Amino acid sequence: MATLNLPQNGKAKYGRTRKSVPAVDLTAMVDLAFLLITFFMLTTSLSKFNAMDVAKPVADAVDFAEYPASRTMTVLLGKDNRVAWYMGEEKGAATALKTTSYGNLNKQLLRNKKEILAFHKNDLSKFMIVIIKPTAKSSYKNLVDALDAMKIAGVTSYAIDDEHFFKAETDYMKQRALL
Repeated sequence: MATLNLPQNGKAKYGRTRKSVPAVDLTAMVDLAFLLITFFMLTTSLSKFNAMDVAKPVADAVDFAEYPASRTMTVLLGKDNRVAWYMGEEKGAATALKTTSYGNLNKQLLRNKKEILAFHKNDLSKFMIVIIKPTAKSSYKNLVDALDAMKIAGVTSYAIDDEHFFKAETDYMKQRALL
């Protein structure tokens, strides 16, 4: 009888050899990834917030008699992206109110600004004052559009008043279906 030659561990050896799995060293790739990340972080500019500073005064401190009528424009924000405006005091608002769109608001601001400068003989200390009055039916976007129009037209003095509406203003807004 023939005898088997077994190794010492008692298992038979077959003629195949085990191939080792090739190992990939990822150290260089990780280094490259971190280099690329830091490169793009340092070379790109981060976006900055575009915010406008708006300070709303205390309700008791507002006195409408202090605004000079010759250089005051009141802008009423209505529904359906429509705007009503007038120059001067509220006493003449019933006859002076006009309706326009937000696209024409910039043109009207610039026109009124030029008229005020011409009226005051180009005295830069006599700048235009704008009172923005958003109604309950106007949207937040309308207020932002009005503030953008102030910035574009170069209006330096404006106020937001959402509490004081005169009778002539509300009557006009109801008549034109802006409320």
